[in-house]
Amino acid sequence: MKINGQSVSRETQNRLEHFVELFKKWNATTNLVAPSTLSELWSRHVADSAQIFQLSPAPQTWVDLGSGGGFPGVITAIFLAERQDGWVNLVESNNKKAGFLRVALKETGARGSVHPIRIETAPQVIKSADAVSARALAELDLLLSYIQPWANENQNLRSYLNKGRDYEAEVKKARGRWDFDLVKHQSSVEENSVVLEISNLRRKAD
Repeated sequence: MKINGQSVSRETQNRLEHFVELFKKWNATTNLVAPSTLSELWSRHVADSAQIFQLSPAPQTWVDLGSGGGFPGVITAIFLAERQDGWVNLVESNNKKAGFLRVALKETGARGSVHPIRIETAPQVIKSADAVSARALAELDLLLSYIQPWANENQNLRSYLNKGRDYEAEVKKARGRWDFDLVKHQSSVEENSVVLEISNLRRKAD
């Protein structure tokens, strides 16, 4: 099996397939994604999420913000299971979605834990991180304010943020308040989408 042109082991493929079946079952009663996108679950959601791990495959400690239906957090945690190292802290304040995430992690053997708390309070609970991910959560300026506490603790922190076609306007606005290094990775899934890799985040002086 290949995802985004990269080979995936049989073990990881089995875990991903089990996750997808769980996802479909839960989505019938818990709105994890829009029903109209269910037919594109592999191509639109799993593959898009897998890009995050593929860009940064080292076993490290992640914080996944607004984990929702598990994209990209559970997918990263599934890939880490094969490494038997690394961990994903999934932050999701919706209790129903957090319940799904717990079941998904347990049944797939993924390396992660669920924190049913608000993003603003997450740095008080999750003290340190090597990397942060977020998908379809908020515009960049707000995301950077969420990420800042971990960046303050770790000058080597890197963030991987899936963004759609309006990303350039978001970057321009964010640069009004923030200094950061930026690498734009063209999405393997959607022509007009990117993964923004952000490092050396610091707030500009007022």
